[in-house]
Amino acid sequence: MDFSISTVKMGSCYGPPCYTLKLSFPIFVYPLPQLPNRSFIIHAKKNPQSEPILKPSIVQEVSAVVEEEEELLFDDFEDEALMDADDSFEDEYVDEEAELYEGDGGGGGGISLAGTWWDKTALELAEEVCLSFDGDLQIYAFKTLPNSTIKVRIEKLSNKSGSPSMTDIELFSAAYRARLDEAELATSIPDNISLEVSSPGLERVVRVPLELDRFKDRNMYVRYATEGAENGSNTETDGIFRLISLDLETNSCTWGIADVRVNREKAGKGRPLSKKQREWRLETPIDSLRLVRLYSDL
Repeated sequence: MDFSISTVKMGSCYGPPCYTLKLSFPIFVYPLPQLPNRSFIIHAKKNPQSEPILKPSIVQEVSAVVEEEEELLFDDFEDEALMDADDSFEDEYVDEEAELYEGDGGGGGGISLAGTWWDKTALELAEEVCLSFDGDLQIYAFKTLPNSTIKVRIEKLSNKSGSPSMTDIELFSAAYRARLDEAELATSIPDNISLEVSSPGLERVVRVPLELDRFKDRNMYVRYATEGAENGSNTETDGIFRLISLDLETNSCTWGIADVRVNREKAGKGRPLSKKQREWRLETPIDSLRLVRLYSDL
């Protein structure tokens, strides 16, 4: 689950400025019905990556006929869902489908500034707010947009998963909003800044190699490059793995097959991982890792 809070400053000639509050709770169900007259919006989010494929020599491939039938059924369902959804919902859905990459300022973490005259000031204020929480809250991702929008994703270091609570997000949002108001009065940033504060996300990108050891107990989606035997060109392969070992001196890591549904079904529906699967290992250079993110077996 991915909590988020958005605030927009509203001017008034009859009293002090007030704020509207938008709560977003993305869940992995799509499509969802419209919820009129509510103070929160539920967004659907789907993983941009295709379902990982393990080599046939390790696990059996699902029947091609069954796959084709499932794809046809899913395509029909998806087309009908998009026709039923309104334009604004579809725009937000497509935006969430953007390819993740480390440092994108969103789901991939890191800092992404729009190059405006005020975004560095806004970032400095966010970093100062984090310090007020005794270092327990940290910026996972920070992004500014030309339309005076700031999107911040915070993580909680005292939580092993890194996920902040709803209270953490509310407190950070209120403290940061107050600092932005002061900056607006000082004309350090433009008026009516829109602020969105959220968690890193259930399937957050793992920063390589810094966070590999931190999340070694979690299942991970891994996309990595392999060198072709014939022409030496690199191709990309992916899978759902668990980290067995990490050696920074040799710049290598060892992976095993994760005990998750998508891997078990490759060996046969309703069957557990075989002994061969449990003992299978993959060694990859750290610099061959193209994308690593947490995987939720929902």
